[in-house]
Amino acid sequence: MKKVILLLLATFSLSLYSCRESTQEKTEDAVEAIGKDIEDNVNKAGEKVKEGAKKVEEGAKDVEREIDEEIHNTDDVNDN
Repeated sequence: MKKVILLLLATFSLSLYSCRESTQEKTEDAVEAIGKDIEDNVNKAGEKVKEGAKKVEEGAKDVEREIDEEIHNTDDVNDN
């Protein structure tokens, strides 16, 4: 009877150890996937920031041109 109980305990211990390894592997895979998602999203955000900065720069040039036209009275609008 002792042998049967010891055998069951040994089997149970091995199964728990096996579950721990697979859980650890799954956790590592999940962490890697999260890291990749973060990296991808940071790259996308960086691209959006560059696009926004370009639009702001273009808008600033348009404003500068309008101000220059006002200062030098070279508006494209006819004064009729």
